[in-house]
Amino acid sequence: MINRTVFTALKRSILSSSSSQLLPFFSSSACRSASTLVLAEHDGGSINAASVSAIAAAGSLSKDSSISVLLAGSGPSLQEAAEHAASCHPSISQVLVADSDTFTNPLAEPWAQLVQLVQQRNGYSHVIAASGSFGKNILPRAAALLDVSPVTDVVAISESRQFVRPIYAGNALCTVRYTGADPCMLTIRSTSFPVTSKSAESTSNKSPITQVDLSSFGGDSIGKSRYVKQTSQEAERPDLANARVVVTGGRGLKSAENFKMIEKLAAKLGAAVGATRAAVDAGFVPNDLQVGQTGKIVAPELYMAFGVSGAIQHLAGIRDSKVIVAVNKDADAPIFKVADYGLVGDLFEVIPELVEKLPESK
Repeated sequence: MINRTVFTALKRSILSSSSSQLLPFFSSSACRSASTLVLAEHDGGSINAASVSAIAAAGSLSKDSSISVLLAGSGPSLQEAAEHAASCHPSISQVLVADSDTFTNPLAEPWAQLVQLVQQRNGYSHVIAASGSFGKNILPRAAALLDVSPVTDVVAISESRQFVRPIYAGNALCTVRYTGADPCMLTIRSTSFPVTSKSAESTSNKSPITQVDLSSFGGDSIGKSRYVKQTSQEAERPDLANARVVVTGGRGLKSAENFKMIEKLAAKLGAAVGATRAAVDAGFVPNDLQVGQTGKIVAPELYMAFGVSGAIQHLAGIRDSKVIVAVNKDADAPIFKVADYGLVGDLFEVIPELVEKLPESK
């Protein structure tokens, strides 16, 4: 129960104070409310493009926002990634580096505990990660440790605590306002926050790099999961999530052997290879090539779909594509409703002809 007499006296005391007395208090509060921690994924000595998009999203929260980038790992590649992060975007205020063998592989449990540790020390108003497997794995666990509710798959930032996110498999957009305690935790759809070439190439202002004190790190989460192995495609193709051209095959290809036609066309175009969930479930290709609501969200300049019916879950992952080309023998396939160019025809005739007539990519 609030003592109303004390409350009224305090209110009068504040209102009667001079503005010069109040400025330091409110300035400190404002500074504290505009600080963001970005969880960055790195590989091969540099942070990935989706994490740079997360940094760009953090910059749109507030003009005066202080942005810290958190990296974790071990060895020389971590230090190289820190150097890259320090100069990859002009909005970054500092780079925090957690160097430990515990983070050699990006397991979610120790990473979540690291986020909790850094948040408790620095009191960030926002924590942001890209909405990929890395961010989706870590952020909800960290939110649970901090006892807050995350806002996921944000596609636009209206205000510092008001966001737009897709619902109903991308068929509608929902505006949500976060009213919980700090930090406000977000995953952002990287395709909705493109990084300008000017920002990506800015290396004049290098941010300071600070080592995170891990002397008090450790607890029940350590050892609850273990790294087994990592597999990746050996083919030298562009990354699916960031490719300029994507060639996708669906169930209409009928077999893994026939799916090699898609790979040949992609090689001719210098494109990334994608697949529908039906093709992945049928065993044509591994699941890291899946495009859609439960796969990867893509936004290429050119998206080519062969034998793809256009299920609502798949369309949710390609809506930001600049130009969509569809080839399907079913004239009533839903994919034609979103395609800029559509061809009703047999893909087993169309793809070989394209491979024959298209020039080699440069």
